Amino acid sequence: MGGGRLVYRLWKEQALFSDIKWSGEPVLILGAGDAAVNLTKELARNPSWRVVGFLDDDEGKIGTMLNGVRVLGRLDELADTVQRLGVTQVVIAMPSVSHQQRKRAISLCAEAGVKIMTVPAFDDLLSGQVSISQLRAIELEDLLGRDPVQLDEAGLHQQLAGEAVLVTGAGGSIGSELCRQIARFNPKQLILLDAGEFALYSIEQDMKKRFPQMYIAYLAGDVRDDARLQQVFEEYKPSVVFHAAAYKHVPLMERENAWQAVRNNVFGTWCVATCAQRHGVERFVLVSTDKAVNPTNVMGATKRMAEMVCQGLQKPVGTRFIIVRFGNVLGSNGSVIPKFREQIAKGGPLTVTHPEITRFFMTIPEAAQLVMQAGHMGQGGEIFVLDMGEPVRIVDLAKDMIRLSGLNEDDIQIEYVGLRPGEKLYEEMISAEEHTLPTPHPKLRIAEARAVSEESLQSMLDWAGSEKVCSDTLVRKYLKQWIPEYQPSLIENRADLYKTGHSS
Repeated sequence: MGGGRLVYRLWKEQALFSDIKWSGEPVLILGAGDAAVNLTKELARNPSWRVVGFLDDDEGKIGTMLNGVRVLGRLDELADTVQRLGVTQVVIAMPSVSHQQRKRAISLCAEAGVKIMTVPAFDDLLSGQVSISQLRAIELEDLLGRDPVQLDEAGLHQQLAGEAVLVTGAGGSIGSELCRQIARFNPKQLILLDAGEFALYSIEQDMKKRFPQMYIAYLAGDVRDDARLQQVFEEYKPSVVFHAAAYKHVPLMERENAWQAVRNNVFGTWCVATCAQRHGVERFVLVSTDKAVNPTNVMGATKRMAEMVCQGLQKPVGTRFIIVRFGNVLGSNGSVIPKFREQIAKGGPLTVTHPEITRFFMTIPEAAQLVMQAGHMGQGGEIFVLDMGEPVRIVDLAKDMIRLSGLNEDDIQIEYVGLRPGEKLYEEMISAEEHTLPTPHPKLRIAEARAVSEESLQSMLDWAGSEKVCSDTLVRKYLKQWIPEYQPSLIENRADLYKTGHSS
């Protein structure tokens, strides 16, 4: 009986006949750890694939047989190996290595001219959400992402578990990810507020699937509507507020919408912040942006004013106002990544504003996690600056996306269209007048920004709260009064450089 079971198992796993199986597309696996071995077992059941070998930098594994497949050599021998074996498909099976090691593996595959697949991330495998056989194509996040954020899980659990947490702008890219991350810490209730009906509906559908047992309120409302805010705070009594609601698109806010940027980003922040203060909220976390530093556009200037509102409201006791400043997030609404994907799908061209334009990037989950971490660490009045790593040239990003799509620059052209209104070539995380202090977390620093006087704050709020609509020109004039470092872009009135529909 035991022999019969053994023979059947060997046949099922195809280990007995692995040396004579020549059907299926040949595939080479990078990595020779447990994930790679388990992957060969899964692929052996699929007649479409034929694993021909492993490559791994561990000298002790080279030449050994793993599940009937030999470790052929090191990763840097990839180009010679694929040419010798006629391999066109490579799977990167190293879910637990650092980002730099993964990036090196992707670069070697690109140089060898092979198609690249990868296994799911280690955390997803550990959670049981996916299996090792669920291969996926390499995404831009694999090239630009960073190593996972180390969170103070115990501290965040203590702060959020059993509490009512309000997220404004909950349907946006950062707001929705904040909701998903916060839900992991079992709050008593999660209150999601957004002015956009479809955005609210989308996050509702997502959260119901992910957290069906959690009590979540989905509330339609504008952050400038004081009566609605009053009702929300009285009924749900949140103890922590994450304020992510804002107008963020630079060119849209630069023309025709400058006053609405002031009303939403400045007056809206003041409405939510003062309501939180009146109702005894413990922590208020403002999601800010690197565009608030030496702003050249209305959006950045209004976000700097929102920072000043929170700084000015900070008192020795009561609500702690914490500001978190970071750059672009990969794949967020209105970012360059979805635009490039759409342009590639249409056959190009990819539109880039300037060959030297650079931006900081991080993934949406990383940004949301660091916002939460800063909110937990803050004592009140600080501006936390996230470690954004090295800036990325947008043209290099465009080339990477073309290459990851299996195409080259002969297939998809890159077209330079000129800087858009309010846009600058590079972003900064702190201004020349600001200095940063370290924190216990390696990816967070505190910017020492100038203090805001009560008189200046009041005059600024009197203007932002006015019902009288200001023209774009008048908005820029007033912004300059309160933000001396604000330098409107020289191209903001040059219509010849602004081409609707182009992205950078």
